[in-house]
Amino acid sequence: MTLQRTGSLFLLLLLTLLGLGLVQPSYGRESKYQRFLRQHMDPEGSGGNDGYCNLLMQRRKMTTSWCKPFNTFIHEDIWNIRSICSTTNIQCKNGSMNCHEGVVKVTDCKETGSSRAPNCRYRAKTSTRRVVIACEGNPEVPVHFDK
Repeated sequence: MTLQRTGSLFLLLLLTLLGLGLVQPSYGRESKYQRFLRQHMDPEGSGGNDGYCNLLMQRRKMTTSWCKPFNTFIHEDIWNIRSICSTTNIQCKNGSMNCHEGVVKVTDCKETGSSRAPNCRYRAKTSTRRVVIACEGNPEVPVHFDK
């Protein structure tokens, strides 16, 4: 009886999260939101050095077939980032009007230009700066790091 009740509660929780858009079925493909989380979110990290960038870029699968030239990791709670999505819309680099801006702690990782995948090498720069992210959905969630 207890196992059945636990299973029912788990199913109810999963359906609730699906309804809120916090968990999306992948069907073998990551959603834009999941990709944003993988490529840009590191709330517990503090960044700071080149080794951090080298390790995270590899762990987050951005060095498998080529070295991604530039990437930014955000050191904020996801709820802080999602709150940026509720700020005034601004124009994205591609002309869309679904971008929003906020100030966050980040580590920018720039490829050195002399490495080859999968052993890509990066220079790190940690700062607190203005960022622009694109958001989509209802409720809106971050889907693209614009600048």
